[in-house]
Amino acid sequence: MPLVKILVLGGSVFLSKAVATDALERGHEVTCATRGTSGPVPDGATFVAWDRTQEVPGELAGASYDAVVDVARIPSWVRKGVAAFPSAHWVFVSTVNAYADDSVPDGTPGTLELREPRHEDADLGTDPEAYGPMKVACEQLVRQGAASWTVIRPGLIVGPGDPTGRFTYWPVRLADGGEALAGGRPGDRMQVIDVRDLAAWIVTCAEQRTGGDLDGVGEVMPLSRMLAETAAGVGSDATFTWVPQEFLAEQGVEPWMGPEALPLWLPRPECDGLGTHDPAPSYAAGLVLRPVADTARDTLAWVRATPDAPVSGMSRDREAAVLAAWHSLRE
Repeated sequence: MPLVKILVLGGSVFLSKAVATDALERGHEVTCATRGTSGPVPDGATFVAWDRTQEVPGELAGASYDAVVDVARIPSWVRKGVAAFPSAHWVFVSTVNAYADDSVPDGTPGTLELREPRHEDADLGTDPEAYGPMKVACEQLVRQGAASWTVIRPGLIVGPGDPTGRFTYWPVRLADGGEALAGGRPGDRMQVIDVRDLAAWIVTCAEQRTGGDLDGVGEVMPLSRMLAETAAGVGSDATFTWVPQEFLAEQGVEPWMGPEALPLWLPRPECDGLGTHDPAPSYAAGLVLRPVADTARDTLAWVRATPDAPVSGMSRDREAAVLAAWHSLRE
């Protein structure tokens, strides 16, 4: 593969950092443009300070790149970037939240409708519902302005460095062993994608100038299997007690993430499609996945080596209280 000049808009946190790292390992020339406030970019990358609320800095304005990787969610940022580098192949990282209906399982970019775009910038702190619509608007800007493009819509991205702590809850919890609270039904399906696998695929799409819309998602599997593989990855002998979603809701347990949440649990059927996107088109486009057990093992190692690693989800005391309430109901 010839040397590729890649501009990563970001490069200091989670996915964008993993993209820059993978590209460097392949021998590509990598520039990371970021504010520089969230940590360093990988060794070997050229760092350019750019607050994207401002104009393109001089170090970038006269440069040309073979590919640009952008994870932004703010339309004005993407509009400015595409205008500055229209001849590059753009790999834009969107989200499955761009789809209008979270209840439809086994969907693909060719079968699912998108949300209406929101072209104005919004503050997600006060308007979190703007996230998907703004990503749709960003996708449109890339398609309209770039010479060629790949739009990748990831689902739940997991692994070392995850700033959300959603999946991280499970390797940490299961490593402690004992009786673990599991939400919903064992056959409820879910998918995750390791950040390193997604990053490697993004770099491949940049190298090959892959075209079109694709979902960045992992294998769809029963949640019972996902948790069993997670337990195997961390060497756990934990057992699972499956509690119906109606009881969890009565107990005030939140889905997905947060201090009162049971991560990976989603309300059904309204969220049946959120973690069940068909990965076959992405496999055909070169996506390669590692086992969930490997992701769990590496995530636990990262948490143990990183004192401030985020871990979302309920406390052990809260879990024990919910389990006790469930068992008392069944006595």
